Amino acid sequence: MTSSPSRLASLDALRGLAALAVVLFHYLPYYDKLYGHGFELPEAATATLLFGRYGVHLFFILSGFVIFMTLERTSKASWFGLARAFRLLPALWAAITLTFLSVHWLGPESRAVPLEVAILNTTLLHEYLGKAHVDGAYWSLVVEITFYSWMALLFFSLRKWQQLRLALAIWVIACYAGVLWWKQIPPALEFFIKDLLFVKYAPLFVAGMLIYRRHRYGGGSAFDNTLLALSIGHGLVAYKLPYSLFVLACFAVFALAVSGRMNWLSNRPMLWLGSLSYSLYLVHQNIGYGVIGWSYEAGLPGWLGVAMALATALTLASLIHYLVEKPSLARFRAWRRKAETPTALVATPQFESSVTVPARRDQTDS
Repeated sequence: MTSSPSRLASLDALRGLAALAVVLFHYLPYYDKLYGHGFELPEAATATLLFGRYGVHLFFILSGFVIFMTLERTSKASWFGLARAFRLLPALWAAITLTFLSVHWLGPESRAVPLEVAILNTTLLHEYLGKAHVDGAYWSLVVEITFYSWMALLFFSLRKWQQLRLALAIWVIACYAGVLWWKQIPPALEFFIKDLLFVKYAPLFVAGMLIYRRHRYGGGSAFDNTLLALSIGHGLVAYKLPYSLFVLACFAVFALAVSGRMNWLSNRPMLWLGSLSYSLYLVHQNIGYGVIGWSYEAGLPGWLGVAMALATALTLASLIHYLVEKPSLARFRAWRRKAETPTALVATPQFESSVTVPARRDQTDS
């Protein structure tokens, strides 16, 4: 099955929209809740912006889609781990440095962390050790790397789609049980169920993987389709109304983009925003809060402080993307090309799918 570059580029545009939605949620209703704004938004605008926190859920769906694509063209687990490390860590380290310095300079003081905690954040293991985030948005990165770890283990050990999907089905069923009996989970199992299995979010990743397989191979078995329906339906019990319906809408928009019905998103401004999405997510929250707080101290209108925070976040995200993120990925890919044969770079590893198609490279960033 073929796909046009614009179809997959529209997924990058969606990533940019999701990042912007998270930023506006943090800068407007969430900042107002935490610290208080000097202006009032219309009630309808506030209600709309509250949905922005669920832009992260769209990130998780995208991650499932892209990671399965990456796994299928990766020859061994070590290369997969290195690819994820080079994709995430250099930009994260730059963002941690900037955020740590900004919070100690501009505030908010309540969000400052000691240097040793900031250093621990660079490993993304800090939450498991009970330490604070340098930036509150980093919680989702901990979920991401936990997902990558599970997928590396399952994909490279099971090797057959029939076995992998059974493991995913058991995981999704466990997620239903986890969210339905959230308060009854025994303390001895809380860490495993809530953190390692991340039962509130795992079906989002699973659904993304299943949508990728439908896109890649076409159709799907009854088992695959049932698992996809269960993964999507999980949102109805995991999140409260009306946000659960918004998560379902994220799936609908995502499916439209994959099917090529949102190619109009693939324009230069949207693709630029999509390219910055990861870096923007990393640097926007606490740095933005510091800029907004400073603007109030300087006697500036609140709306101007929000605009300055957005401009600052976009500027820093651009610097990280072009000076850190892209060069580090380019160096890794060049190194990998030298280390592996050309065939190994694109060939599907020893993973048996129910459908055989020629190996190819897709445009979506992996």
